Amino acid sequence: MTQVTEHPLVQGGRSAALATACVRGGVAAGLGLGALAVLVIAAWISSPYPDSGPVGALHVAAGLWLLAHGVDLVRTDTLSGLPAPLGIAPLLLAALPVWLVHRTARDTLDPGDDGTRPRPSPGGAVTAVAGGYLLVAAAVVVYSESGPLPADLVTAGLWLPAVVTGAAGAGVWTALDRPLPGQRQAAAALRAAGLGTLTLLGGGAVVAAGSLAWHAGRAQASFEGLAGEWSGRVTVLLLVLALLPNAAVWGAAYGLGPGFALGTGALATPLGLVGDAAVPPFPLLAALPAEGRGTWVHWAAVAVPLVAAVVQGHRVGRAARTWAAREAALTALGAAGGCGAAAAVLAAAAGGPLGTGRLSAFGPVWWQAGAAAVLWGAGAGMPVALGVRAWGRRAPRSEKLRLRAAPVPAPAGAPVAVSAVADGSVAAASGSTPSRLMAAPSRLMAALSGLLPSPSGPAEVRREAVVPGAAPTAEPTAADADPEADLYSDFRFEQLPGGPLFGMEIEPLRPEEP
Repeated sequence: MTQVTEHPLVQGGRSAALATACVRGGVAAGLGLGALAVLVIAAWISSPYPDSGPVGALHVAAGLWLLAHGVDLVRTDTLSGLPAPLGIAPLLLAALPVWLVHRTARDTLDPGDDGTRPRPSPGGAVTAVAGGYLLVAAAVVVYSESGPLPADLVTAGLWLPAVVTGAAGAGVWTALDRPLPGQRQAAAALRAAGLGTLTLLGGGAVVAAGSLAWHAGRAQASFEGLAGEWSGRVTVLLLVLALLPNAAVWGAAYGLGPGFALGTGALATPLGLVGDAAVPPFPLLAALPAEGRGTWVHWAAVAVPLVAAVVQGHRVGRAARTWAAREAALTALGAAGGCGAAAAVLAAAAGGPLGTGRLSAFGPVWWQAGAAAVLWGAGAGMPVALGVRAWGRRAPRSEKLRLRAAPVPAPAGAPVAVSAVADGSVAAASGSTPSRLMAAPSRLMAALSGLLPSPSGPAEVRREAVVPGAAPTAEPTAADADPEADLYSDFRFEQLPGGPLFGMEIEPLRPEEP
């Protein structure tokens, strides 16, 4: 009898699910490559003076597809004859293949409408989808070697698998309803880091848009100088749109403090532009600050990481209202580290070389941007988190007043002592509120008047005393009922023979002093 051992990547021995996921990964790669090929061929057809034939256009499409995955390209047709690297990937162009891989991995774990379709395990889905995608990518790398933009093999072996596997993993995580770590501190830190990263990118986009609007004249002149025909201008416009996320990352790095490099030896920061910048003509690069020291307009960019750190710390503080101060501080530090890691990855993807020599370093430096984001999150985000936590733990003023005004219940069986003085004020202990007793001093005095000993005989204890000479009163109705009428209904008075009343001391009435 042979025992069949199931592979850990497959649930229930459904190996067909892995094959289907692998095919889906290859189809996703083909869809992304085909979409770019259509755009490039359309631009080639509309160009009045094409430099090459359709084969060259397909090689350009293959190179752009690899560049969208973070693979550096090598330009061989330079004026100097030396190969020049091209490593700045348009992040909006990279969104297409990343979304395709993400959606393919997510749909792989979909059980279908009837819930009977076989599914691989989460690890098997990531492996199969990424494997099928990378098979097509390897063929594209080999094909690009014979074109004008061959791929750099080092970056192809490093970034291509990392991007595809990360996108597939994110798709599987989405299919599993985005589970977070079991520890509440880790989950809160991840949420706060994501919110801080989005705020940082949004602020960077505002900085880039404001600078571009400020230098709109230079940007328009650069746009018109690059292409004269409408087909060329459409191509340049599409390239500008694809690079807009890069501009947002550059603006965020500028606000963080380290800024970005404009060639070797040139650096742009809020303090100013240092060195001789090697800036090629391009509309987005026209928004770069001018040479010299920065002004208050440039310093205002520092508000971007400050706002991001405050938002991040506020999110942590709201989640840490019931935690200890040490846990809240560690969660804020974890959120700062997560935001710094995201900033470092985005800075590395948004920059790269544009050539050799002075153009070999262009864009933000990844480790500087990440370290600055961590410092901002720890220096500004952690105090905000602790302050929001302390503010959330305080009791509201109305609650304090209610607790302070709440009466203390008297122990059962405790005697009641009442003291009546000449001016009509009454003080009670153990079970009565002085403000309520002072509300009707005349009623209490009238009740006590019937307890005083009379010359003709013993006093009669009554619940309601009648003042001599007063007219008889009718029974009260519900309309004119006194809310304080039952205030003294629980008093029981007894007179001991030959002594004062039990539990009561009565002071003689004295005339009121002027």
